Amino acid sequence: MASLRDIRRRIASVQNTRKITKAMEMVAAAKLRRNQARIEALRPYADAMIRMMIDLARYSLDTRQYALLGQRPEVKTVAVVAMTGDRGLAGAFNANVVRRALEVEAQLRTSGAETRVIAVGKKGVGTLRFRGCSLERTWEGLSDRPEYADAKEIAQALIDLYVSGQVDRVRLVYNHFTSPIEQTLMDDVVLPVPRAAVTSAERKTRPFVYSYEPDAPAILESLLPAYVEIAVYRALLESSASEQGARMTAMRNASESAEEILGSLTLAFNRARQAAITQEILEVVAGAEAL
Repeated sequence: MASLRDIRRRIASVQNTRKITKAMEMVAAAKLRRNQARIEALRPYADAMIRMMIDLARYSLDTRQYALLGQRPEVKTVAVVAMTGDRGLAGAFNANVVRRALEVEAQLRTSGAETRVIAVGKKGVGTLRFRGCSLERTWEGLSDRPEYADAKEIAQALIDLYVSGQVDRVRLVYNHFTSPIEQTLMDDVVLPVPRAAVTSAERKTRPFVYSYEPDAPAILESLLPAYVEIAVYRALLESSASEQGARMTAMRNASESAEEILGSLTLAFNRARQAAITQEILEVVAGAEAL
């Protein structure tokens, strides 16, 4: 049976741990409110951008001239972008992304395609390298407060890989923020830019005629890189909000577990103290009887 001193030390240790987890939960909650507001403000813009891009691509007379819209006849090389956080203590947030990225890579290699793995986030970089993955590009230090300039840099690197023909498709693996206790793992194709094909009959029955300034091809050409940037920026914000939500939930669970352990330790301490007092009383009575 543990001594009173040992139990006291364990109680003090658990109390200190609970203070840390409570503080981390409060910090994560504050960051979550900020990041959640950012992603909720971006979503309508991103959705409108997607609708406009699809409309321009559908009704453009010739989309083959745009490199980012071109569908490769054969997908030989695929870039897999794993978007994780820079810190741990967030439950399965980082592990889920890494696991899914490795599954995607294994499936592609089984089908005969080559892969190029790109990691965003310190945890993803470290884990993937530990697993023996050769990383094409890495970015770190973005998960806490991602900026549009960061997304633009990543998007330009992906565009360069695609336009130069080094990769035929780009897939982005990240966590989509649903609520502080729920994150949805996403696996999106960023390049080529998705578009909905329409037949010539649909073009003839188009209900509205849009007028573009300067013209539709020029607008489409300028919007295609912007679409990729917005897609990457949205993924960064979704991942950042998901990370804080996962960390807040993990720290709350850790605090609750610490409360349960403290209850068990306090009960054990009281029992041990009662046993010690009873033993002392028995020794005093036995000594008195001996006299």
